Amino acid sequence: MPIYRQQPKQAMVAKDAVVLLHGLSRSRWSLWRLQRSLRSEYNVINQSYPSRQNSVEELAKLAIEPALALCADAPRIHFVTHSLGGILVRQYLSENTIQNLGKVVMLGPPNQGSELVDTFRSTPLLRSLFDRINGPAGAQLGTGSNSKPQQLGAANFSCGVIAGNRNLNVIYRFLMPKNSDGKVSVASTHIEGLSDHVELPVDHTFMMNDSRVIKATHHFLKHGHF
Repeated sequence: MPIYRQQPKQAMVAKDAVVLLHGLSRSRWSLWRLQRSLRSEYNVINQSYPSRQNSVEELAKLAIEPALALCADAPRIHFVTHSLGGILVRQYLSENTIQNLGKVVMLGPPNQGSELVDTFRSTPLLRSLFDRINGPAGAQLGTGSNSKPQQLGAANFSCGVIAGNRNLNVIYRFLMPKNSDGKVSVASTHIEGLSDHVELPVDHTFMMNDSRVIKATHHFLKHGHF
């Protein structure tokens, strides 16, 4: 009578995690297409946070700490961020260490601040309107030396930036440098210590849905460059 030996079960290999962080005045649904694309290879945490209600310092904790708790067993934890989300990662890492931190991909980050914020906060009336709409964090995103992005220093982690250079807003074309995505200039997306940087013909508001941006994001997460 044949003897059947039970094959040893192969251990399940845990997936790396990717934390998605949306931008100012947006929600997790703005990153839904990116989430759907990444989830075949990663455990994706699409984290929502009240972007218009708190300062950058407060939002960094509110957004990132719950997300980290959801992927504590992941071999590595990566971040993919849009706009303000990238500043939250920089803020958090300026005060905390993530031992199993992987790579960070920032889409349209105001790493040197946004010139548009400077314009809208240049007079008392516009400043009041802007702050009412965008909240404490929005007010911190100017390009002056006292702005939050300017205070956070160089990137000391594997970081790639995808910058858009297509401004679709007719009015903002007169308010922004020529080479911008309508909200953030390409120059302002740079930061010391970047692993790689790429420009694509996309606008700030919808860049996360562009197939070229999604493809570049996948590539950096795998290889550390675009």
